[in-house]
Amino acid sequence: MVNGTVKCVKTSRMLQNLASSMTMLKLKRLCKFCDVESTSCTGTGNCMADCSITSICPHPEDVCVSIWRKKDDNVTIDTICHNPAHKLHGLVLEDYNNSKCEMRERNNMGSQFFICSCSEDECNDHLFFTPYSLDSQVVSVILVSLVPLLVLAVLVITSFYWYRIYHQRRAGAKRKKTPLDFSDAHAIMMDDDGSDSSSTHANNLNHNTELLPIELDAQVGKGRFAEVYKAKLKQGATGAGEHFETVAVKIFADEEYASWKNEKDIFSDADLRHENVLHFLTAEDHKVEKQYWLITAYHPRGNLQEYLTRHVISWDDLWVLGGSLARGVAHLHSDHTLCGRYKVPIVHRDIKSSNILVKGDLTCVLCDFGLGLRLDNSLSVDELANSGQVGTARYMAPEVLESRINLENIESFKQTDVYSMALVLWEITSRCNAIGEVKDYEPPFGKVREHPCVESMKDSVLRDRGRPEIPNSWINHPGIQVVCGTIDECWDHDPEARLTAQCVAERFNDMEHPDKLSGRSNSEEKIPQDVSVTEIEEIEK
Repeated sequence: MVNGTVKCVKTSRMLQNLASSMTMLKLKRLCKFCDVESTSCTGTGNCMADCSITSICPHPEDVCVSIWRKKDDNVTIDTICHNPAHKLHGLVLEDYNNSKCEMRERNNMGSQFFICSCSEDECNDHLFFTPYSLDSQVVSVILVSLVPLLVLAVLVITSFYWYRIYHQRRAGAKRKKTPLDFSDAHAIMMDDDGSDSSSTHANNLNHNTELLPIELDAQVGKGRFAEVYKAKLKQGATGAGEHFETVAVKIFADEEYASWKNEKDIFSDADLRHENVLHFLTAEDHKVEKQYWLITAYHPRGNLQEYLTRHVISWDDLWVLGGSLARGVAHLHSDHTLCGRYKVPIVHRDIKSSNILVKGDLTCVLCDFGLGLRLDNSLSVDELANSGQVGTARYMAPEVLESRINLENIESFKQTDVYSMALVLWEITSRCNAIGEVKDYEPPFGKVREHPCVESMKDSVLRDRGRPEIPNSWINHPGIQVVCGTIDECWDHDPEARLTAQCVAERFNDMEHPDKLSGRSNSEEKIPQDVSVTEIEEIEK
């Protein structure tokens, strides 16, 4: 009986040991276990690791892990067992309690890198790719941090919006109650039909929300790109009825948007404002009529070409016209305003007598900036080169005619304006009674046809080195003598030898005082050494 009892106890202990061993065997995981292998998994959706080896993990704590890598065109999968208490490739396995192997992308691993871990047998064979997502707590912290900033931004934008609405309504009410002041109104006239010109492509459109109350009156000019009208701008009702101010409206057809846009952009520069530059009011997009408008001040005298055709002028008139023209061009070319603030220099590129207006006091104003160019420092050589051969052929400088402008130096563009200005100064001088016999008005190079092409002007200017004639009789007057010497230096064939517009303006200013005729401006350092000093000495005598 005792022996039987002992046998039963031994048998029981053996069974317990066997059960314990079986339990430990069950705790050890079965995982796919292949070294790095190539795979057809694309890293999206789900796919199979296709590992043919199933292994019993060496430790009960081990879980199944799969790693997917892509570097260049090489895509591989690594299936292993790993203890989640230890880092793998510097990463902590956070999702090992999952029953599925959900692949999550990890950054800064040197390649595209996905990893997953799971705790079911062979769970690392079927892979499920999901994009990397932040922990929900991290997302909550980010949202809590951003909400106050978003609320503040909404409040600022809303306040600014209502502020603008309020001031626009006040401005509208004020405009209805009080007339606008255009006391220094000027005129705007157009390009010749035959000018050889082009303009840049438009970038974007400035939409006006409210059009000015304008009534077109009579057409006063017509060119290649636009028509100019005298118009009435309604200023509000007075005791005697409605009050109007006369303005000029330059109307561009829909297909001439580029020219309108370029001129509008130049006029919109606040630093352009000058007494010898046309006064600009606003630009409008008339969508219904498919037209683009530029609204400027109006002057009934018209352009300089028309004025010279109808009038013979005195020496005083010449001094006023020529000096104001030079001051206007000098302002365009300058890189600072009168108060010393920096401004972007501008070149007109189509200076001619029909693009210059005559005010009531006989001073000139420059207009028609459809071909104007802002000489911004950010412009590349390629952008300058793409600006094209523009202008009116009759007034083109030699280097423009042969397309040989020095694009490395923005001063080269200013020098072309100075050449054109010299031709206009010649036109003004040719109609001055101080030269003696005054002939009928004739444009520069009057012997060539009415609207010469570039090739015709090449023959006159480049091949023959021709310039408009300055007869000896012109230089009997001391002032005219200085003007003619200035003209000769401004249309020099060598652009580097030409005066600057500022130097020309200073010369005209010197002529205001006879005792200063013998002096020279500070800009004379840019004048060649062979300038006719004898002429100045004769004036002193």
